[in-house]
Amino acid sequence: MSAVRLYTWQRLTAVLMVPLIAVHLIVIIYATNRGLSAAEILGRTRGSIAWGLYYSLFVVAASIHGAIGVRGVAREWLGWRETALDRLMWIFGVVLLVLGLRAVIAVVAL
Repeated sequence: MSAVRLYTWQRLTAVLMVPLIAVHLIVIIYATNRGLSAAEILGRTRGSIAWGLYYSLFVVAASIHGAIGVRGVAREWLGWRETALDRLMWIFGVVLLVLGLRAVIAVVAL
């Protein structure tokens, strides 16, 4: 992929993740202050389409953002060619996506 396209995708996912992270942190603070247990939190998220969509969007954005970031770090540190960097980016992104969506399913599925 071109450097401009990668730059654009990473910036767009960053803009998308800022409010997602803010809501996530607010929910964590709320749950912590209320003394909710893991079982109580899961009881509130089970079967919730809204939370499932929210965290799925979060996972997709983070997977794209992180994969592009790892590509950039590998380019600087390892000096790999573009083809190898692109393969690393795609593999890392898919692994993040699969693991993240599995976690969403575990938290939201009935």
